[in-house]
Amino acid sequence: VQLVESGGGSVQAGGSLRLSCVASKYTHMYAWFRQAPGKEREGVAAIRSNGGTSYASSVEGRFTVSRENTKNTLYLQMNSLKSEDTAVYYCAAGNSGALSGSLTPGAYTYWGQGTQVTVSS
Repeated sequence: VQLVESGGGSVQAGGSLRLSCVASKYTHMYAWFRQAPGKEREGVAAIRSNGGTSYASSVEGRFTVSRENTKNTLYLQMNSLKSEDTAVYYCAAGNSGALSGSLTPGAYTYWGQGTQVTVSS
């Protein structure tokens, strides 16, 4: 499965961005991760095949993950962005039903190349 992200860029604090990720084929579970310089990759949001979602506490209420199964596409709407949201954002996918909704990198098999999000204060 190939994953291609788009939608990253630079924005001022308080602004919004929408990331997209197109998969080459359907998978049961999707998630967004991010990695800032010098930090470990962290889970941001995950979505199950039934639409159930999970969020990191640092983004809950500001970010919304969604999926469009007919287009094999994942989205991340990011509002009220903060400077600490600056990172490379990665799309991830997998088919392990037992791990669906996980924000742990090891739960996912397929990864995109990443897209840079920079938030200036």
